[in-house]
Amino acid sequence: MRPPLFAAALGVALALTPALASASADRATSPVRSAIFYYPWYGTPSHDGTFQHWQQNGGRPPLLIASAFFPARGVYSSSDRVVVSAQMREIAATGVDQVVVSWWGRGSAEDERLGLTAAAARAAGLSVAAHVEPYPARSAHTVRLDIRYLERLGISDVYVYRPDDLPAEDWATLNDLVSAPVRLFAQTGRVGLAAAGHFDGVYTYDIVGLGGRTFRRICGQAHAAGLLCGPSVGPGYDARRASADLRVKPRRFGVTYDSMWRAALASGADLVTITSYNEWHEGTQIEPARFKRGYRSYDGAWGRHGREAETAYVDRTADWVERLEQSRG
Repeated sequence: MRPPLFAAALGVALALTPALASASADRATSPVRSAIFYYPWYGTPSHDGTFQHWQQNGGRPPLLIASAFFPARGVYSSSDRVVVSAQMREIAATGVDQVVVSWWGRGSAEDERLGLTAAAARAAGLSVAAHVEPYPARSAHTVRLDIRYLERLGISDVYVYRPDDLPAEDWATLNDLVSAPVRLFAQTGRVGLAAAGHFDGVYTYDIVGLGGRTFRRICGQAHAAGLLCGPSVGPGYDARRASADLRVKPRRFGVTYDSMWRAALASGADLVTITSYNEWHEGTQIEPARFKRGYRSYDGAWGRHGREAETAYVDRTADWVERLEQSRG
């Protein structure tokens, strides 16, 4: 049962319906209204021969990990089919349409896991997109080859992180060679850069520098330029255990997440993107987290405590996605 705070925050009580679950099989071929960023880069000795990412910045897993929070699933491997399938079912249960998988180029660990991740996502009724990260020697030419490769895997939506690493004219040349159904989205709040690069749309990803107050401006500029707009909402940010980044965006027991969702719905967005499902390093994850001494938890979010609080953010995501769907008729 959801806490009374939800009705107070939204002004209307929303509940999941059986129809939402039964419609999951249709979601992969429907227009994408919501998408969530997913990271397949975690490893454990039993599945991958060594810990991967959990040990970042001096972490000593399984007890000390590079995150301010601790996963309810424990220290897991992104190569574990059981784990990945459960994660995709969890995402699908929120009503989100698309999983945007972090991808670091051919031959990377994320590339090796892409097939597993995509198969599990599609089995859960989700659409699959690629988040093309700034891998070494990335260029417009290599991205063109990446797109051909991803198309063979059935992926047609491509989100390009940090497009300003390359000149806009390079992206324009690439995008002029790309035809439907492939769509390229630029991660930026500078709509002029995306327009000059002939991208199909923009998304923000960065929930610290590009907060909800920027969404209306960005989407207005995007639509004026004929681009799609996918502002990114997130629950908070804390990367201090994983990096030298000392910035913190407090979760405020769920208030931060709610305020970003409200701003996204009021911005005229074509789709809402979510940062993130499981970026544990930066503390933007909505994946269930459990109480563990020395780590933060979701306790108190929307008045939930103990075990009930572990799933607070995935449950709240389902509420907001339903409201998004209702707003689109």
